[in-house]
Amino acid sequence: MNTPFDYARHNDEVRQVWDAYNAGKPFRAPIQFSMNARMILQNHELNTWGYTWQQYFENPDVRWTVELAFQKWARLNVVQDSEMGLPTKEWAGIGVYYQNCDEAAWFGCPFYFPANDMPFIEPILKLDGDKHKLYDMAIPDPLRGGIMQRAMEHYEYLDDKRKHEDFEGIPVGKSWVFGGGTDGPLTVACNLRGASEIAQDFYEDPQYVHDLFGFITDAVIARIKAISAFNGASLPTPGWFFADDSIELISTPMYKEFVLPYHRKLLAAFSQGGPNGIHLCGKVQRHLSFLKDELNIKTFDLGFPTNMGKAREDLGDDVTLIGNIAPHLLHLGPVESIREQVKKLCASGVMKGGKFILHDGNNCAPGTSLEHFQAMVDAGKAHGRYPPADM
Repeated sequence: MNTPFDYARHNDEVRQVWDAYNAGKPFRAPIQFSMNARMILQNHELNTWGYTWQQYFENPDVRWTVELAFQKWARLNVVQDSEMGLPTKEWAGIGVYYQNCDEAAWFGCPFYFPANDMPFIEPILKLDGDKHKLYDMAIPDPLRGGIMQRAMEHYEYLDDKRKHEDFEGIPVGKSWVFGGGTDGPLTVACNLRGASEIAQDFYEDPQYVHDLFGFITDAVIARIKAISAFNGASLPTPGWFFADDSIELISTPMYKEFVLPYHRKLLAAFSQGGPNGIHLCGKVQRHLSFLKDELNIKTFDLGFPTNMGKAREDLGDDVTLIGNIAPHLLHLGPVESIREQVKKLCASGVMKGGKFILHDGNNCAPGTSLEHFQAMVDAGKAHGRYPPADM
C-alpha cells in the first residue's frame, strides 16, 4: 500500500526553504518547474474532453475548465518548492493569455492552429511581402485593440463567473488579463516580421529595424501602463523583469547597436533603477556580463544552452541564477540521466553565494512523467545543499 503524500509536511518544508533563501541563508537551493495549461491540452490522458487550442483561445468556459484542471493536477502531483494540496483559501485566478502569441496578436497577427502542436501567429509584415505596412500602423488600443478586445471580454466573463461558481467547493481568485509585461522588442519584431526577414533587415535596411523596434517599444510601454492602471498596479517599480529570447540570434555588438536603446527605454519607463531581471531561453552566454553592466540585471532566468557554472564565474556571487535542466531531458529521461545532470549542475559552481534556484530551462514539455519530475527533485535535494563553509 502506498503511503499518502503528506502535503502539510511538504508545505512546511517549502516555507522553511523559501524563508531561508530569502534571508540569504539557504540550506538548499529551491526547486521549481515552469508549466502551463499545455500540460493538460497536449496530454491525451489529462485532456479527457479532447479540447483544442482553438477552443481554449475562443471559449472562456473551456479556458476555465482547462486552467483549473491544470492547477489541480500540478498541486496534487508535481512535487516542487511550491504549495501543494488543495488550496485552503482559493484557486489562483484564471488568466486570459495566448501563450507566446499574445503581443503579436495584439498588433494584429492572425493565429494559426496546427493539428498537433502549439498555436503560433502569421507575421503581418511578411504575409504579402510588404514590410512597409509598418508605416501605416498605429499603436493598438491598449485595452481593446487587436486580440485584447476578445481578451477583455473573456476576462470580464471569467471574473463574473468566479463570483457565482467555485471549483470543487473552493472559490476561484480574481481573473487577470495579459499585457502587463513583454517578450521584448526583438522577439516581438521576429513575430511581426519573421526571424529570417529581420536577420536580413539588420544588414540591408538597418533604419527599418530601428523604426520597427521603436514602434514596438512605444506601443508596449503604452499597453503596460494601461494594463497596470487597469489592475491598480503602481509603476515604476524598484526593479523590473522582462524577456527578449531572440537576442540569441545576434552578436553583442549588434545587440548594443540595435536592441539596447529599446531595452533602456523600457527600463526607464518601468524601473526605478533596479536591480532588474530578464528571462532568456536561448544561447545567450556572450551577452550576460554586458546585460548585467549596462542594464543592472541581477536576476537571470536561463535556458538549457547556458553554462551556469561559467555564468556564475562571469557574473559574480550577487546575481540570482535560475535554471536550467533541459526540458527534453526531463521529458525523455532516463531517470539516471536526469539525476546525473542535476548533480553536475549543482557542482558547477552555480550555487556559490546562495543565489541559485534549480529550475527547468525553460518550460516543461507535455507528457513529462511524474517519475521524471521526482527524479529532478530528489537529485536537487541531495546535491543542492549548502555546506556551512559555503555560506
